[in-house]
Amino acid sequence: MRTTLSRYWIYFAVAILLAGAGWIWVSAEDIDNADGAATIQTAPQEGFLAPDFTLQTMSGEQITLSDLQGQPVLVNFWASWCPPCRAEMPGMENAYQEYQSQGFVVLAINVTYQDTLSDAISFVETQGFSYPILFDTQGSVSKLYQLRSLPTSFFVDKEGVIQDVVYGGPIPEADIQARIENLLEGAP
Repeated sequence: MRTTLSRYWIYFAVAILLAGAGWIWVSAEDIDNADGAATIQTAPQEGFLAPDFTLQTMSGEQITLSDLQGQPVLVNFWASWCPPCRAEMPGMENAYQEYQSQGFVVLAINVTYQDTLSDAISFVETQGFSYPILFDTQGSVSKLYQLRSLPTSFFVDKEGVIQDVVYGGPIPEADIQARIENLLEGAP
């Protein structure tokens, strides 16, 4: 009796393993492009392509991340009520001013669905930031980037690959500059 029961458990375990392997095989995405070369998939984490998005600025201009390919980009999520966000944004401005001539771009995404548009605009105008301020009014980009805390910063290289992610803050200005220099040099 015990041998029969043990045999059923072995058959059951093998069936589960085969079903799991089959599910993985069937549901796996094809990551090869037309010429058979592997491509990098998008994901909001280091080593993956930064998920693409289009958002609007204060002036109504539409900015799409993929249009900035060839330039290093800092994608920063912030809110006007967030003290660490407010503390690190002047350092981002200084870095933007220093490295903008080398193609560096800051995209500061206000999580407007958790903030108020008037508070965000007031803060930006008071501080005089010159880098693009984008508004995630519906939370779609925050969801795409699996935002869990504020501020959160993604340092994206010229190929559109995320090289560094910083959760929380404020990031010291020297650290922001070091990460930008790594992006400009092409270092991981």
